[in-house]
Amino acid sequence: MLAIVAPGQGAQTPGFLNPWLEIPEFAEGLSSLSEATGLDLVELGTTADAEAIKDTAVAQPLLMGAGLYAGLALNTESEHGAFALADVVAGHSVGEITAAAGVGVLDHAQAAVFIRERGRGMAAASAAHATGMAAVIAGKPDEVLAAIKDAGLTAANYNGRGQIVASGSLENIARLRANPPARARVIPLKVAGAFHTDYMASAQPKLAELADTMVTHDPITRLLSNADGAVVDSGHEYLRHLVQQVTIPVRWDLCMATMQRIGVTGLLELTPAKTLTGIAKRNLPGVALFNLNTPDQLSDALTFCREHAGRVLEPQEA
Repeated sequence: MLAIVAPGQGAQTPGFLNPWLEIPEFAEGLSSLSEATGLDLVELGTTADAEAIKDTAVAQPLLMGAGLYAGLALNTESEHGAFALADVVAGHSVGEITAAAGVGVLDHAQAAVFIRERGRGMAAASAAHATGMAAVIAGKPDEVLAAIKDAGLTAANYNGRGQIVASGSLENIARLRANPPARARVIPLKVAGAFHTDYMASAQPKLAELADTMVTHDPITRLLSNADGAVVDSGHEYLRHLVQQVTIPVRWDLCMATMQRIGVTGLLELTPAKTLTGIAKRNLPGVALFNLNTPDQLSDALTFCREHAGRVLEPQEA
């Protein structure tokens, strides 16, 4: 039983796309996404520094393009790439748009427009207030949640055992760092705002209007929602979730619980990979993990997918 997952914001690092641009189809896809977003994603993914790619409006299309086109390059036998091999697909935060495009809920052009407006809207919302996010590592969950609330913050990401991410004003994040929960560490994240909180509310109306104009298709395989970890069978419903998710917590813990319940045996994280496999090590014992970060791993990654895939689409369905 194979899970393919797409990482969220903060996973990007300077130059991480350099090796991928040697694949013509990857380079063409990224160029198309650049045209749709008005950003030179080729330059941003190769020569830009960490501060430049921290910008929300930049990071989101960069991550979607990286994950989507790496996934397509992994399996050239299907128009859906590696996503056609997966028994379940999920994305963390902005990774949900990568997942939606991968499993056919949105075509690539629509996903590009959606990610452009999501990134711009959230960047504008972030600029309106001095906000950010911090991971709280270890500690007892009840005590961690109480400390986050006492600091005036919101628990924005529930990443399973050992990690809850707090979101809110930089002042309150500093307060949490000064008074961490017992036996816990507070680590600021490389993001530009308080994502998945009411601070992002101004980004929602335009996304909702845009969503009303889009044509969706039902996913080709099981697709999980960050809202509650449930399988969403309807493309229209999933798009509605994407709009709502801007201001509500990411329940990655519940996504992993679903993976465990349906019997996932192997989990592959799309580039830039290591964050979600790191979380899986603590929460999905016994599940084999694969970080896909460079094109020279494609052959091994495809072997991994085929070893774990329990549901392979027939050619006419792909």
